[in-house]
Amino acid sequence: MVKAALQIGLSQSLKLTPQLTQAIKLLAMSTLELELEVTSLLESNPVLEREEDLPGEDYGEESAPSDDREPETGEDIDDGLDLRDYEEYGDWNEPSGSASSYEGDEGERERAADAPDLRTELAWQMALRPLSDRDRAIAAALVDAIDDDGYLREDDAAILLALPADWQVTTDEVAVVRTLLQQCDPPGVGARDLRECLLLQLRQHAAAPTRDLALRIVADHLETLPKTDMALLVRRLGATPAEVDAALRLIRSLKPRPGERPVDSENEAVVPDLIARKINGRWRVQLNPSSTPGIGINRHYERMAAASKGEAGSYLRGRLQEARWLMKSLQQRGETLMKVGNCIVREQGAFLDYGPEALRPLTLRAIAEEVGLHESTISRATTRKYMATPRGVFELKRFFSSGVATSEGGEASATAIQAMIRKLIDAEQKAKPLSDQALMESLKQAGIQVARRTVAKYREAMNIPSSSDRLRKA
Repeated sequence: MVKAALQIGLSQSLKLTPQLTQAIKLLAMSTLELELEVTSLLESNPVLEREEDLPGEDYGEESAPSDDREPETGEDIDDGLDLRDYEEYGDWNEPSGSASSYEGDEGERERAADAPDLRTELAWQMALRPLSDRDRAIAAALVDAIDDDGYLREDDAAILLALPADWQVTTDEVAVVRTLLQQCDPPGVGARDLRECLLLQLRQHAAAPTRDLALRIVADHLETLPKTDMALLVRRLGATPAEVDAALRLIRSLKPRPGERPVDSENEAVVPDLIARKINGRWRVQLNPSSTPGIGINRHYERMAAASKGEAGSYLRGRLQEARWLMKSLQQRGETLMKVGNCIVREQGAFLDYGPEALRPLTLRAIAEEVGLHESTISRATTRKYMATPRGVFELKRFFSSGVATSEGGEASATAIQAMIRKLIDAEQKAKPLSDQALMESLKQAGIQVARRTVAKYREAMNIPSSSDRLRKA
């Protein structure tokens, strides 16, 4: 008989406190969501008031408590909130549509403030597949290359460069894992061009004559579709006008940008969180005063919380604690945005000076390393946060872009290359539009080494027709 052994083990875990939960939630919010949240808290907490509504002379500095002691709440109030306290969690988002299990004051479950970003969702889905360690590494490289529109615009050579050279990974292995990635949600993700994106979405539709006809149209007639009349399609496909019309309606219902995030409000206004200005030859950022709710603590209630006993005193001290947590969380949010904003303008000053063509390659990881925060924290600090600049108002994520090698050994951002392509096309002779090959040669002369297929992908991403289509429109 085998005797049961007594084993003693130690484990360590980090539990989100209510303060940190609130800090996470507020950091992820847009400016408008933040204003709604603060308004709600103002209505439920009598200790909190708008700065403009705070009493002046009656409850001012002279009548405030002379000492700095904290109210007796039965527990210490930790005002030292630091986002690094919970970075052991890495990315704390849950799969889309699920609830988070953060514990609040009453232990209730709170839904995550925002859905996971696309790459986080894809990484989670691929993690559920029974892959080898080798295939998981390939999957990670592919997911990392997915852009915000949901496309995989990096060619296989670029993916192989992201993997250890001694592994000798083949393009066939990359293709197999890419096929698995293209089976993830949202439908169409991982496509390399618009045609493949639409085909992937159609293949997930239930088999039907309409779908089969739509597949034929996308596969064989996508380039000419905008200019092709119904009669010609009917003849080419051997179908009835009603069948072709139904197939076209199905195609129009598809998403050309499967990774695009839905907007909470159709008419949501953009309020910049940061303002960028050039001071003494250097770009600086400051918080937009109108994006930061101005709140304070009513000194009258603060004194009552310190003096009151029993249930009333306990209630007021609890609300005072919540008020201080909120103010500290708002301060932390502002400081994080300032750190990220200043880092961005240091890296992308050329963009602010000269425009999109000067945008440098920049990743969330690079910013995270520079400011000393987790990459997932940077993701939340840049999502639905905006910066006002002399060139317009941009979402902070607009300043991030992958890099393409140049002939001089440097890198040019994909966004900058797209801007260069658009500039070349805008300057072309309408009667002699530039082909993708000609665009590639022009970029090569500028020191940008890209393949013709890459040029075509960038052009399609900007919804610019091919040279033949542009010629027909001329």
